[in-house]
Amino acid sequence: MALTTSQQISRYYEQFESTEVTFTREITLALLLNTKQVFLKSLGYQWPCIIYSSSMKGAKVITTMQPSLKETLQKSKNTVSLRFSFIQPEKNDPLTFFVSAKIAGISPYGDPKKGLSFLNLVFTQNPPDDLIKRLGTILEAKIASQRRSEERIIISPDSAKKIGLTSKGATVVVDNVPRKALVRDLSFSGAKIIMPGVAKFLVNKAVTISVEFEDPLEIMKLTGTILRFESVESRPDIAAFAVQFTEGTVPMAYKMRLTDYFRQIKKKPGSESGPANDAPVESTTG
Repeated sequence: MALTTSQQISRYYEQFESTEVTFTREITLALLLNTKQVFLKSLGYQWPCIIYSSSMKGAKVITTMQPSLKETLQKSKNTVSLRFSFIQPEKNDPLTFFVSAKIAGISPYGDPKKGLSFLNLVFTQNPPDDLIKRLGTILEAKIASQRRSEERIIISPDSAKKIGLTSKGATVVVDNVPRKALVRDLSFSGAKIIMPGVAKFLVNKAVTISVEFEDPLEIMKLTGTILRFESVESRPDIAAFAVQFTEGTVPMAYKMRLTDYFRQIKKKPGSESGPANDAPVESTTG
């Protein structure tokens, strides 16, 4: 994955400082949040909590309002630190840091019998670059997946390396039957794959494409529908199939990888915006 520069982090902050990211299960997995090591700290004491959402200006967390927490908040005048923890696949230890905050509001959350409360935290300092980078990457990917949904990345050795694709090979499941395939191109909204089969009988079939990425190593499942096919010259046993992904199922981690690729191929400052002239990108649909 491409390195994030200080200039990029500054741009993230300027563009997204007040935009909230809701920590759904998908977002939590994409960010590699180490949920068991997240907690509130005040006056030397700590309490486990769940991050509901966060921006670069504040966060909303869910925790049990124990008597000890209430008493400590009164003494500290609602001053706390929120501990973030992220798994680092390439290292044994997680990345952890604290962000100082003031509690701006407390309200009950869910079943009153469970004693859970919703705490609205306002950061009293700029968060570390690591948090800005992670939130900015998520928000940038959301925008890019909409603006560049139809731009296809032709899979070559260079583009595969930039995306982190381990190989052009993929496993495609159609009608519960796995098939070996080659990925010809990828986009936010679909893919083109080459695989064996009687092509005319596979159109309009639901498919699941499993592709392997590295850094970190992960297998992503992309679900969709075969829209059409193109014959492969002198090979009646295989065809090139255009797949449209099912809306709302594309993993955030996949969107982040494609966004990272498009950022890498941008022209140098001072040149026209958009992909570099030799970048393997097409803007046609399918």
